[in-house]
Amino acid sequence: MAKKKKVKLKIVYNAPVTLTFSLVAVLLLVLNQFALNGLIDTFFTVPGKIGSEMAFTVSNPLDYVRLFTHVLGHGDWNHLLGNLSFILLLGPLLEERYGSPMLVRMISSTALVTGGVNVCFFARPMVGASGIAFMMILLSSFTAISKHQIPLTFLLVFVLYVGRELASSVLDENVSYVAHIAGGLCGSLFG
Repeated sequence: MAKKKKVKLKIVYNAPVTLTFSLVAVLLLVLNQFALNGLIDTFFTVPGKIGSEMAFTVSNPLDYVRLFTHVLGHGDWNHLLGNLSFILLLGPLLEERYGSPMLVRMISSTALVTGGVNVCFFARPMVGASGIAFMMILLSSFTAISKHQIPLTFLLVFVLYVGRELASSVLDENVSYVAHIAGGLCGSLFG
């Protein structure tokens, strides 16, 4: 009688950019809530436009860093988990398709664009990776694109997404829907 071979399963760090981004965001929220209160407000929140209560200061180097780091900070667990549900679902697929270095460039570019839009046009400071999540949503609809064709799924996602964000922006002024739209536009351009 043949002996059955035991199959060993191992956990693989399959999407290093996606997983590291997610773990850092979780760690920052834990630290902010339990050890270093104010950490996210200090280092991971992009300021608002000049003249606002927490305004971008051209002479402050930290404000330039915050243009990128705001995507790692989150206001609460619901905010973080909402973003991570998309990032952890779509990030590994995009990382496999485009490669880790390209995904880092896309995340960094989207962070800069969403942070820059906030600094130029909005008085409220901004925190969170919603722009990254929506960049990934729209970019993922391009995974099957070929020359001279636009996937109908992309058009439907784009129309539904932008329509929902515009309608929601009228109802809830506490969420930066423009950052969502800017992130989605970045994903469309990357695609």
